[in-house]
Amino acid sequence: MKILLILAVISALVTLGTLVAGVTTMGKGGDAEKKGNKLMQMRVFFQALTIILVFLTAVTAAA
Repeated sequence: MKILLILAVISALVTLGTLVAGVTTMGKGGDAEKKGNKLMQMRVFFQALTIILVFLTAVTAAA
């Protein structure tokens, strides 16, 4: 259970970092918008991973 919690926190921090990087990159405009869009797609993946890890942590803690 503890490892799931650690992984969930790390995943949440990666999600936050990807969000910040994506927003700042998209704000530059031009060709950087494509890179920013890719970063935002990665954010969605990391966000889903974080939700799954939080759910698994809650389920194992309740058991």
